[in-house]
Amino acid sequence: MSVTFADIEAAAARLAGHAVETPLLENPALNERLGGRVLIKPETLQRVGAFKFRGAYNRLSQLSAAERVGGVVAFSSGNHAQGVALAARLLGMPALIVMPADAPRIKVEATRAYGAEVRFYDRAKDDREALAAAAAAERGAVVVPAFDDEHVIAGQGTAGLEIVRQAEARGTAIDLLLGPVGGGGLMAGVSVALHALSPATRLYGVEPAGFDDTRLSLEAGERRGAPPAPRSLCDALESPMPGKLTFPILRDRLSGMFTATDAEVTAAMAYAFATLKLVVEPGGVVALAALLSGKIALEGRTAAIILSGGNVDSELFSKAISGLET
Repeated sequence: MSVTFADIEAAAARLAGHAVETPLLENPALNERLGGRVLIKPETLQRVGAFKFRGAYNRLSQLSAAERVGGVVAFSSGNHAQGVALAARLLGMPALIVMPADAPRIKVEATRAYGAEVRFYDRAKDDREALAAAAAAERGAVVVPAFDDEHVIAGQGTAGLEIVRQAEARGTAIDLLLGPVGGGGLMAGVSVALHALSPATRLYGVEPAGFDDTRLSLEAGERRGAPPAPRSLCDALESPMPGKLTFPILRDRLSGMFTATDAEVTAAMAYAFATLKLVVEPGGVVALAALLSGKIALEGRTAAIILSGGNVDSELFSKAISGLET
């Protein structure tokens, strides 16, 4: 099954009244700095503070009554964990989340607060997918992948549907759109929506420096993992390679990929806080970081960017906005 625009429209209908239709913002100071228009989609204002609720709810809402008894299992460093945990609570089913032991504390605490059980694993030694599969078999639960699932991709694509329709309501066409890429679920879904509604828009993904597996995969024409690298501040984007389902979509729809260093990410976090008045986590701010660091020039064009999440530990955020070493 490939993800279609009809799947995204169906997801939007399921999410109506449950997910937030986040606004499309514009800031004169940012426009002036970049020499064009920037339309900002702040998924930081979404339920659980990240776009991940869209895909999680769309997936869980389609489980049968029998499947809901066993509940769900997911593996995530935090935002998908929270999305699944909240969706499970709203739909009345149990949830177990397999999380890395070094996941940001704010994400762990929020996942538990939404009612999910958390089971930790060692990021360096353990196979999180195998652990999740084993836990699901024990519990008679359904595994909900973070990105490699048609229903999850379709749910994330509703953000793209909203961006185009909100821009149209302003009488504005979008020349290019930038968003973060980890496993690729968000940009895969968004690209399907944009292909249907705004096919002239050029789409770009942004990855953390050292975790540019999607860029390498696109260059090779097949899924590749990036060479081992030190940890990134962008914990939400450290997927080892693009998904089996997401990669073909990204290969066919993206015009290119950019990377953002930790220094560029923290500068963008500070700018978002001081100028846009938004709290954005490292992985959520990479699209803005790419623009602010000059990876692509607007030259009078209109760009849309997705700020994908705002779940960041207070200590890291404080250092970022203070210009301190993180």
